[in-house]
Amino acid sequence: MGHTDKEFDIILKKCFVVFESKLNDYGASWRILRPISITDQIFIKAQRIRSIEDKKVQKVGDDIISEYIGIINYCIIALIQLELSKDISLNQENKFIIELYNKYFLEAKELMFNKNHDYDEAWRSMRVSSFTDIILMRILRIKQIEDNDGKTFVSEGIDSNYLDMINYSVFALIKLTI
Repeated sequence: MGHTDKEFDIILKKCFVVFESKLNDYGASWRILRPISITDQIFIKAQRIRSIEDKKVQKVGDDIISEYIGIINYCIIALIQLELSKDISLNQENKFIIELYNKYFLEAKELMFNKNHDYDEAWRSMRVSSFTDIILMRILRIKQIEDNDGKTFVSEGIDSNYLDMINYSVFALIKLTI
């Protein structure tokens, strides 16, 4: 698993550059979004990836790689929103937002290592299109949990689904770019 650690870090750097650049351009304007709106943003990105995979043609410039990066960054934004839900201030310092970003990316990485141990890196034998489908399924799960006011009976919560979507997106980016 030594090279997975390095590959994960390469993807982290790519995602962070995009996140930090947009944070510098727009600030944390996304703090205004309700959690359901973030879920819908992730859905739009995943649905676009699936559409491009199925049609094998795209008519808008952003490629699949940038959409997976967007999914990762929106999942981290969602996790930050869940943590800061009681603080509706839109004036957090960029440094604080970046600390939270890194916290959640590292949490996803730790989860990935634990699951890789148990699943023996089965993701390496999967197709990228399967990652897209699993992400879409996770989004539907989140929507159902949101519709149930965050309550689950036996299932993992919203945050676990966001973390898994981060990791499936990282796996897709590893397969597409490394």
